[in-house]
Amino acid sequence: MSLDADIASRLKRDADGLITAVVQERGTGQVLMVAWMDDIALARTLETRRATYFSRSRQQHWVKGETSGHTQHVHSVRLDCDGDTVLLEVDQVGAACHTGDHTCFDADVLMGPA
Repeated sequence: MSLDADIASRLKRDADGLITAVVQERGTGQVLMVAWMDDIALARTLETRRATYFSRSRQQHWVKGETSGHTQHVHSVRLDCDGDTVLLEVDQVGAACHTGDHTCFDADVLMGPA
């Protein structure tokens, strides 16, 4: 599985060949998590609609929910204007965060709404 050449040419990767992936819940618009993708992870996500990421700590690909059952079905993928971030719109089953929270942004509110 390889990334379409037109898409690959538009990506601006970091020094490790990665781009940021922001994951948003379809229906609520809530940001669930932020992860990293390389070309392989993005190609797999686009082909399978199963969110696939690259783990910087383990240096390997992982499919969200493959071991936990907390899956993400991808409805859309958008590239930002700079080409360095993708936005995934997903249906989340179970917790998105490894802590068991629905989102990775449930724990620490640094400033609430005005």
